Amino acid sequence: MPSHPSTQHGDFASLGLAPALCRAAAEQGFDSPSPIQGLAIPAALRGGDLLVRAQTGSGKTAAYALPLLQQLLRADPAPAPRSGRRRTRILVLVPTRELAQQVGEFMRNLARVLDSAPRIAVVFGGVSINPQMMGLRGGAEVVVATPGRLLDLVDQNALQINALDRLVLDEADRLLGLGFADELGRILALLPRRQQTLLFSATFTPEVQQCADALLHEPERILMDAAATEAPDIVQRAIAVDESRRTQLLRHLVETEQWPQVLVFVATKYATELVAHKLVRAGIHAASLHGDLAQGTRTDVLQAFKDKEARVLIATDVAARGIDIARLPVVVNYDLPRATADYLHRIGRTGRAGESGLALSFVTAAQEAHFRLIEKRQQQRVPREVVTGFEPTEQARAEQLAGGVKGKRKSKKDKLREAAALAKDDASASKR
Repeated sequence: MPSHPSTQHGDFASLGLAPALCRAAAEQGFDSPSPIQGLAIPAALRGGDLLVRAQTGSGKTAAYALPLLQQLLRADPAPAPRSGRRRTRILVLVPTRELAQQVGEFMRNLARVLDSAPRIAVVFGGVSINPQMMGLRGGAEVVVATPGRLLDLVDQNALQINALDRLVLDEADRLLGLGFADELGRILALLPRRQQTLLFSATFTPEVQQCADALLHEPERILMDAAATEAPDIVQRAIAVDESRRTQLLRHLVETEQWPQVLVFVATKYATELVAHKLVRAGIHAASLHGDLAQGTRTDVLQAFKDKEARVLIATDVAARGIDIARLPVVVNYDLPRATADYLHRIGRTGRAGESGLALSFVTAAQEAHFRLIEKRQQQRVPREVVTGFEPTEQARAEQLAGGVKGKRKSKKDKLREAAALAKDDASASKR
């Protein structure tokens, strides 16, 4: 089936949503439907399967949350089972803990305006399973979950998903890319023979297409390209700098450009801690976020950043997946990502919901060829800048200029070289 063209809709009521949900959307800051919402909401309300390609920041969570809640309003009340448990009608599968929390919070905020609000449970790994089992004692009509913890709860008989009405796979490409294929297979085997399924993905990898072919029945397809999704207002900048002076430059920019809040991406867990430590020592309130932190700590760090208690958040790609910070003004690529798709995902953390944003990349001599590849893939040239006092002096090796290291994991020597550069930066900063 061909892709839908871009359409504009005046308001949410014109999409078939109930007045209460239109008010809920307005209270969450949605003045009018985004293109993806204008297409996906009516399609989901029609009850068939849906296959959606939409970029980060396009408003996809509301595109499925609003029609799902409306369908709960329309549904005939289910007879109370002898156990007294609420039947789980809707399951939303997401790849990360942070995204699970954000989707759950968003759906709860929407549901508050309803006369009979459904119970919405959010479950994910990395924390004790016992409180989540307690929270599911009375059942929940809506469950937002990561795959591993969902299966744990099913195995413990704390949750049943064999009578679902609707299933959502959010960020399906990342679900499969993070190695959840086996878990997804086990989950799908537990589902009823038929339920409405909505699959959302930023990219259609062969794995996503294979999953869609196996799961969806004659789906309506909504394939939004960059033009149709109204590209966010993100200014991209690139600064040429020596590898050993990136932290000093970051500190300089935070102070001189007076950024109130900035998300910084680095390549390693070690770098999150080290760069954050240096900024704190320089008097800038910074925090680190990486996969080795306990879930409670990760939640506290994110909340501190959302509340602007921490001005700078240093994060790895894995830890930052699913982060949605309202009106985040600046994203910095301290280290460049390995893939263009990750670059787009990173910079998509800013310029959301109609806001403008800045995405800035540090480009060292060693990474110049790789950044050119990112420019080529996104079909956009980003002029190199030089900041006074931070003029680069390093030269790239021949194989780096040729981009010969692309696609390979960093060697131990490369990792040691990075650590040495950071240590040199630390020593230089301490003399200032």
